[in-house]
Amino acid sequence: MAEEEVEKIIHHTKRIFINNVDSYASKCIAKFLSACVVGASLVETDEPEVEEGEERLSKDDHPKVKDGTFQIVGTIANKNERRPSYVLDEYFQLKREELLEHLMECDIIIYNITEDADQMDEASWAISALHAEMARFSQPKMFILISTVMTWALSKPVDADDPEIPFTEEDYRRRRAHPNFKEHINVEKHVVKMVPTHYFQPAHSNYGMGEQVFHFFFKTSWLGDLPKVPIFGEGTNVIPTIHINDLAGVIQNVIDHKPKPHYLVAVDDSKITIDDIVKTIADVVGPGKTKRVPKEDAFLTRDLRQMDIDALFVNLRIEAVYLKESFNIHWVCESGLIDNIDRVVEEYKQTRGLLPIRVCIMGPPAVGKSTVAERICKHYKLHHIRLKETITETLAHLESIVRMEDGETEAEDSATSSELLETLKENMDQNGGRLDDQYVIRIMRDKLKSKLCRNQGFVLDSFPKTYEQAKDLFYADDDEPEDMRSKIPPFNKKIIPEFVFSLDSSDAFLKNRVLNLPESLVEGTSYSQEQFLRRLARFRESNVEDETVLNYFEELDIHPEHIEITSSDDQEYLVVTERIIKSVGKPKNYGPTSQELEEEERRSADRRLRTEAQKRADTERRETEEAQQRAARWEEWSKCLEEVKKQEHDLLEVQAVPLRNYLMKNVMPTLTQGLIECCKTRPQDPVDFLVSPHYRFFLKKIYFSNLADSLIQSALQLVH
Repeated sequence: MAEEEVEKIIHHTKRIFINNVDSYASKCIAKFLSACVVGASLVETDEPEVEEGEERLSKDDHPKVKDGTFQIVGTIANKNERRPSYVLDEYFQLKREELLEHLMECDIIIYNITEDADQMDEASWAISALHAEMARFSQPKMFILISTVMTWALSKPVDADDPEIPFTEEDYRRRRAHPNFKEHINVEKHVVKMVPTHYFQPAHSNYGMGEQVFHFFFKTSWLGDLPKVPIFGEGTNVIPTIHINDLAGVIQNVIDHKPKPHYLVAVDDSKITIDDIVKTIADVVGPGKTKRVPKEDAFLTRDLRQMDIDALFVNLRIEAVYLKESFNIHWVCESGLIDNIDRVVEEYKQTRGLLPIRVCIMGPPAVGKSTVAERICKHYKLHHIRLKETITETLAHLESIVRMEDGETEAEDSATSSELLETLKENMDQNGGRLDDQYVIRIMRDKLKSKLCRNQGFVLDSFPKTYEQAKDLFYADDDEPEDMRSKIPPFNKKIIPEFVFSLDSSDAFLKNRVLNLPESLVEGTSYSQEQFLRRLARFRESNVEDETVLNYFEELDIHPEHIEITSSDDQEYLVVTERIIKSVGKPKNYGPTSQELEEEERRSADRRLRTEAQKRADTERRETEEAQQRAARWEEWSKCLEEVKKQEHDLLEVQAVPLRNYLMKNVMPTLTQGLIECCKTRPQDPVDFLVSPHYRFFLKKIYFSNLADSLIQSALQLVH
């Protein structure tokens, strides 16, 4: 009957424009409305249609737009993202003349100014431009402005004697805006003046489907980086909230009902403080502990924008009376965030893609399990679970509870912890420092069921070691439903590893690897020769039976992947790590934030600059050293050359002594006599005179000597 009435109401598909359709709130509203039938909220139905819609809204892909549903178009801020199927068309950085033409094609125009302050000017322009073009309307259009409750932040109480009396829609003329939201209230007033339009104001603090204002607390709790989640200020202020899907449902009702009031508010029934909200988030998602920090610390938090901080400190009680009395809303979280925290957390994980990755790495000693596990944990941001460290951590935690270091431990918890601590210490004393399997299993099971391991996941390193330990560790809880038709033994699906990798190598390879380890690393560890051989033999013996740990996983249809390690070249296990990453897939946890990426980019740039500066310095130093070496070699060579020349000169001097003696004794007297005769006689041709038969004997004596010849020529020149 309801379907027939809906068919009578539906006239045609309506086209809706939503600005920044790729932002958090606008995206969720667009998803919701794309699955809604036009006029459906005008008919009372026994079945809440929201469940089917929620299933669709939790996914990015939607079926194609059907007849009778809303068609979604809108502007986008980032053109690099893939257009979702629930959006019919997207516009990026259009000129206002072009944008106006697209607005004229739509039946409903929705402007959301809660997330981007830059959109306020465009929203004011849009309503003015549409109002100026009303003569061109083929049919009436509806303009919906989604503003923020921060325009009520400084409103005076309805009754000064009773400040807890909530505001309603009828009090909108008395509202006073927060100083940082003056422009928002101006846009509100501008829109309300335009007729026929509708103005709609939700609570600023939307939640659900990935979170917005409260995302900082969800993320902090999820990552577990802080032992206590911070509450800024006193935490006693009441924050009006509404689930984002309920907000979308209210917009659907506004479109279908066309209400007479032009100013509406949308909040759920909760009247909760920020202290209640943060404590609930921390308890369900994170460490379960909170602490109050100065209000000023919020301004030092990078994940919080100024408008988010303002929203966290608003103190306002407000009721949506008109919505309750006049609209047909299938509420998702009518009673608020705290009462529906499990649902909200599940939406948060699904929307953000935060799914735990559980890995188990098995293998003989010294095969490299811990090195690989550390690399996998670093890549996926998982928790490295090792038996010895977990036991030490558990004992230290129990001792801190017994000492009541934090001053918040209940007496009952302290007594229980004290009893368990005494039991564990007594058992260790009886077993030479080791624990019985029942206590080991209890400690490891509690660790795997901790919130951090359930949130992000873990890498289980070399445990369990036997089939019985695996069976006891992963047994199903009593409250878990059991499939009677399944032949698989019952197990705890929340802690069972999804991926099991078995590293193996030959005994000879492992022995050689241990023998080559530095003595500093072996001393005091289980890698000493005797201990290692015993451990290796024990491992081989326990893995030749029919009931092994790997057999246990096989029985559960979790098939281990075997990786053989045969080379010592890959000491960093990069090849093994890459193979495991390929099998596991992409990370399902928070990646680096934009600030972290910027910091990493800055660090990379600094490293690159330092490397380049170091290279330049090395080059300059090398060139200086080479120049100094060249100068030193040149100086040495010059000295050597001078020495050689000196040696040659000395040698020539020594060699010239016999010749000089010969000349002085034999040549010079004869030559002197010939020259004297030549001077006395003064022949016309002294040469002919000297070579005449009378002096031929003289010439025979001296002709063989080049030096003597030179002397004769010089003497003859003197004669002339």
